[in-house]
Amino acid sequence: MKKILMVIDMQNDFIDGSLGTPEAVKIVPSVVKAVSEFDGEVIFTRDTHFDNYSDTLEGKKLPVKHCIEGTEGWEICDALKATDAYRNSRIIDKVTFGSDELAAVMSEENPAEVYMTGLCTDICVISNAMLIRAFSPETDITVYENCCAGVTPETHRNALEAMKVCQVNVETYR
Repeated sequence: MKKILMVIDMQNDFIDGSLGTPEAVKIVPSVVKAVSEFDGEVIFTRDTHFDNYSDTLEGKKLPVKHCIEGTEGWEICDALKATDAYRNSRIIDKVTFGSDELAAVMSEENPAEVYMTGLCTDICVISNAMLIRAFSPETDITVYENCCAGVTPETHRNALEAMKVCQVNVETYR
């Protein structure tokens, strides 16, 4: 019975960098705890953009450069990089909100349980939860609400409610 913990885009630019929020900073200790205590595989994703970001569709709609490959903002935060789980994890770089590589992993490995943490609840967490649901329909998915943060508290709550409707469990990490 395979279990996977997804750590979505816990990168410096989303925590305290160009798109950081106080809510993102606040969840870091909870995510570190969840990662450190998890008994199963841990997969990290990294939002990955390039120097031409301003020329992309996303760059035109969100004209704030962030998570440019190779920069400090692109890196997973130091608190998570210090965990044993990070050193033994798989990292998936993704160029958009949801990851086609992650969907392929879910389809191939078909885990019994997936737990999700990370940023941003209302963009990348929900996108990847829906991909997991689509490509691994029998997987039990749980999002830890206190280990996620959205662009705003309101959109965080809206995303959690939307995921509940799609049969994703929403729980508080202990």
